[in-house]
Amino acid sequence: MGDSNASLSTAVFNETGGLDGGHHPLLPAGEFDHILDTSYDTDYGVPPDEIPDTTQGQAFFVATILIGLVLVCIMAVCGLGNFLFIASLVRYKKLRNLTNLLIANLAVSDFIVAVVCCPFLLDYYVMKQLSWSHGPVLCASVNYLRTVSLYVSTNALLAIAVDRYMAIVHPLRPRMKHQTAYCLTLGVWIVPVIISIPSAYYSQTLYPHSSGGSRATHKVFCAQIWPVDQQAYYRTYFLFIFAVEFAVPVMVMVMCYVRISRELWFKSVPGFQTEQIKKRLRCRRKTVMVLIGILAAYVLCWAPYYAYTILRDFHPTVITRQRHSLVAFYVIECIAMSNSMINTFCFVSVKNNTVKYLKKIVLLRWRSTYAPSKAAEETDLRTCSMPVTEEEECIRLK
Repeated sequence: MGDSNASLSTAVFNETGGLDGGHHPLLPAGEFDHILDTSYDTDYGVPPDEIPDTTQGQAFFVATILIGLVLVCIMAVCGLGNFLFIASLVRYKKLRNLTNLLIANLAVSDFIVAVVCCPFLLDYYVMKQLSWSHGPVLCASVNYLRTVSLYVSTNALLAIAVDRYMAIVHPLRPRMKHQTAYCLTLGVWIVPVIISIPSAYYSQTLYPHSSGGSRATHKVFCAQIWPVDQQAYYRTYFLFIFAVEFAVPVMVMVMCYVRISRELWFKSVPGFQTEQIKKRLRCRRKTVMVLIGILAAYVLCWAPYYAYTILRDFHPTVITRQRHSLVAFYVIECIAMSNSMINTFCFVSVKNNTVKYLKKIVLLRWRSTYAPSKAAEETDLRTCSMPVTEEEECIRLK
């Protein structure tokens, strides 16, 4: 949260509050009171009196309402949906196949954001109207968790694409063992945990003052501040993140799904196709169509955010001179954050009949005389008419 090197009364509002916990531009280092009490000549080349104040007016109010609706939807959809998926994996051992273990990374990261971060963000953006009242530690923690969640989601989608590629394009090769999957899962989390440290290190609370030295507002901003003298480091870090957590993963996923689509739709299968082979092919095609849709949604949601961030950080005068740049920033971030709801719906609500399994958990608790036998357990765990090995290889859509 936090943007621009101009006077804080407009600069912080111009690009404040990154919903995704992602990258934020530079602000002057040192005491903010000293900076705000002097006529600060910004590196952006825009005099402070020419920067429009976007904190007032109907557009700012609409943006605040929009951000509140998105956060509420994230808490409802991602919180409940991912909880149902995680509960199903815990309750039913048969669901813990390789694909579901990779999807669980998405579920856990989105669930943490929905339950832990979104209530604080809702209070900050909507209830307190951009005022942070929870201290610098929680400010840094919320920024850090949101950043980790974004990168975990990206890495998990990449791992799922590679897993589908190996299973469909190279079916004769041995599938990934569970020990390897656990190591991959560890890597999916360790890399974001490490590369997201700057988002916590540079996060702090700001107490803005007016140019006369008196309090301009009672608000306390939660912002990620990069000192001006570290501009080169910030831009290098941002380009590294852009490459490692967006550009390269998207290119790899596109190549995987292009190769998979060629294998499933444009390659003839030799020999006589039995009904079981046709069913497997239909199941795999449905799976790939869903995954391609998820990849398209990811690109459509996050590409505008990264494009806006590049424009903001490398050509800032284009952004700071626009009166409604804050509204545009909010809308773009809302679109980016909505991607977590799309993932939850596609992976959790559609896949594996999660609601049906939750109902079974509730019914089992109601039946006080229920004594599960081996046959009954197998009946409860049956998710489709295909063999267990086939269930391991594709996402069963109902």
